[in-house]
Amino acid sequence: MYFGMDDVPAGTTAFREYGVGKPEKHPVILGGWQEAVRLSLDSRQGPAYEPRVMKVSDFDFDLPPEFIAQRPAVPRDSARLLEVADGLRDHRMVDLPGLLRAGDLLVFNDTRVIPARLEGRRGEVRIEATLIKQIGPDTWNALVRPARRLKPGDTIEFASGFSAGVAAKREAGEVTLAFNLAGGDLMAALERFGAMPLPPYIKREGLADTRDRADYQTLYARREGAVAAPTAGLHFTPAMMEALAGRGVKTAFLTLHVGAGTFLPVKVEDIADHKMHSEWGEIDAATAEAINAARAAGGRIVAVGTTSLRLLESAAAEDGTLAEFSGETDIFITPGYRFKLADMMMTNFHLPKSTLFMLVCAFAGTERMRQAYEHAKRTGYRFYSYGDGSLLSREDAR
Repeated sequence: MYFGMDDVPAGTTAFREYGVGKPEKHPVILGGWQEAVRLSLDSRQGPAYEPRVMKVSDFDFDLPPEFIAQRPAVPRDSARLLEVADGLRDHRMVDLPGLLRAGDLLVFNDTRVIPARLEGRRGEVRIEATLIKQIGPDTWNALVRPARRLKPGDTIEFASGFSAGVAAKREAGEVTLAFNLAGGDLMAALERFGAMPLPPYIKREGLADTRDRADYQTLYARREGAVAAPTAGLHFTPAMMEALAGRGVKTAFLTLHVGAGTFLPVKVEDIADHKMHSEWGEIDAATAEAINAARAAGGRIVAVGTTSLRLLESAAAEDGTLAEFSGETDIFITPGYRFKLADMMMTNFHLPKSTLFMLVCAFAGTERMRQAYEHAKRTGYRFYSYGDGSLLSREDAR
């Protein structure tokens, strides 16, 4: 249940007591300021969020372009791993099983990236389209270039027998495309004619190449629908999975179809003004039961990637228990958020001023993450999607 302004009891002091200020300025989590009010009015649990005035510039740092990985490590588990806990320790990904304990549980995102980037023509005009969110069996929202050369009713030809009509124009170069194919036929056409939707900091001559078809996909990818990879999972190999099982570390899988919004820059200075794109996720009953059982037995829950963590936190109850979940989430986690479930997180190194860097600061502590990133730069770690990774312990680790 969410409160609107008319639902707040007369005379409530929730805004004053929890520092929210103007409620419409703080879309903190799970439906915006209304959820912050709902939680602040729940005397049994107290607020899950402690809103603060934060600027995007608070999360800036210098990163020269030579730190940005253009290809992944080969083999995958030879990438470096920075352990961030009570200190900083350098490892390799292959060392991960030894850093965990029997009974710990790794939570993976099994979404599968689709070849969502297309090149086509509207008459003589070359068009590049990146699908970002599925609306229906034959309909997607997409980022297109040059958007100014398109209008509703235009048709983009991608290949013989494969086209899309511009159903609507949206903001910031976004359009709604209605394809002439749907369902499995559309997916087959994307596999044949599309390319992997690499983020813009990975440079290629033209579209992504054949190596990226394998490199930009996790070992355990299963459910099609993502337009960006859950990149922390790119480091895992069959040998690592076997070593984890041999150590007594458990695994569970959820699905969050990662959208392009994950990598979009924050264009406002006050982070309270930033609007997260929603993404669809699902946690089935078996995964929820496995996570609850691991926690009850004293095991640590290790989210593999920010996508796994965001869905876990979206679905968890205030006491940290989990039930099955299916739906959209636009959770935006910044410092001050009280984590309910995850104890540790594996994640790559993120962009300055990004929502992902804000999230890791919330999880492990802003000053600790600044020190970790400076150490990573000083010792030659590789950054971003194809880069090295980190293993973070929560600042208030149990």
